[in-house]
Amino acid sequence: MSRAALLVLADGRFPAGGHAHSGGAEAAVKAGLITGAEGLEAFCRGRLHTAGLVSAALAAAAALGVDPSALDAAADARTPSIALRVASRRLGRQLMRAARATWPSEELDALAREFPKGAHQPVVLGVVARAAGLGPDDAAYCSVYESVSGATSATVRLLSLDPFDATRVLARLASEMDVVVGAAVDAARGVGGGGVGSLPAASAPLLEISAEVHAAWPVRLFAS
Repeated sequence: MSRAALLVLADGRFPAGGHAHSGGAEAAVKAGLITGAEGLEAFCRGRLHTAGLVSAALAAAAALGVDPSALDAAADARTPSIALRVASRRLGRQLMRAARATWPSEELDALAREFPKGAHQPVVLGVVARAAGLGPDDAAYCSVYESVSGATSATVRLLSLDPFDATRVLARLASEMDVVVGAAVDAARGVGGGGVGSLPAASAPLLEISAEVHAAWPVRLFAS
C-alpha cells in the first residue's frame, strides 16, 4: 500500500469534478446560515456527522470489497433528494474517468460498465481506493475530508472569506473527522454480518431540502 496515493486522491487538483460543487454551502450562504467562519464551522460540523458519516461508511465498505451494486442501492436509499442523487452520480462518473486513467483496474472497468451514467460518488471512491492500493481507513478519510473541504473552498469564493479562516475551520474539525472515520470503518466492517442495511443512515433534512431549492435557481455559481 502506498500512502502517497491517498495524497493524490485527496488532492483538490485531482480532476474529479469536486470544484464545481459546494456541498450545500451556496444555498446555506443565501439562506444566511453561513455569514462567516463561525457559521461555516457549524455547517461543516453538521454535514460531517450526517452526510459525511454516511458517505465515509459507503466508501470504506466499497474499499473492503463489498458488492458495489448493493452499496449503490444503499446510497440511493440514503439520499431522498433527487438533486443530490444526480450530483452524486455526476461526481461518481467524473471520478471514475479520472481514476481509470490514473489507476487502471478491472474492478473500475466493471463498475463503469454496470453504471454507465455513474455510480454514487462514495461507492466509486471506495473502489478507486482499492485500485490505488489503499484501505478502508484511507477511503473514509478521503471521503470525510471531501465532505467539508468542498464547502470551505466554496465559501471562500461565495463570501470572499479569508482563506486562513476557512483553513482554520478544517483544522478545528480534524479531531471530529477522526471520530467519524472510526465510526464509518467500524460500520463498514460490520456489513458482513448485518448487510448494507446496517450502514449509517444519518439524515440531514435541511441539506436535502436546500439541494432541491438550489437546483431550481435560474443562476447559481455551483452545481450543488
